[in-house]
Amino acid sequence: MSSPAAPSSGSSAVKMILIVVAVVVAFGILGIATLGIIGVHIARRAHGFRDGTHVKVETPFGTVDTTKDPQQVAKNLGVEIYPGAQTQAEGAASTSFGDVHTASASFLSNDSLQKVCGFYKSKFPNAMVTTSDQNRCTVISNDPKNVITVVIEPSGGSTKIQITNVSKSSVSSN
Repeated sequence: MSSPAAPSSGSSAVKMILIVVAVVVAFGILGIATLGIIGVHIARRAHGFRDGTHVKVETPFGTVDTTKDPQQVAKNLGVEIYPGAQTQAEGAASTSFGDVHTASASFLSNDSLQKVCGFYKSKFPNAMVTTSDQNRCTVISNDPKNVITVVIEPSGGSTKIQITNVSKSSVSSN
């Protein structure tokens, strides 16, 4: 009489691999479903408003606010705008996420790159980075609550000024 055959180790290895693959696929499906539910939740809570050239979108994570109003741009930047510079047609953008606020705007001036660069170098004498040549001037200034970047470069017959301010709100909790 012959004894019954022992199960082969090859078939148990295949079973183990199939179980691991099934678990990975199940977690993948669960992850995709979770992301879908979160996405729907965010989409339902996001609200958008438009008033002429002003657009504001509120989400659970923060607010995106855009405007072409030069006074509002200057207020959001917190940086003096070069005298006589005009806001570019595409305007400016301002965003807030949590306690971080970013404002960015582009301007055009008829003055030379060197003159505009000198103006901003004098406004930020302690800038952490200041570089300039005939084609570009960059001034980067920071303090504990702000990082201000001013990039100046020729644009056609004018001088383009791009100003960005990333700041951390000083909100105190009581």
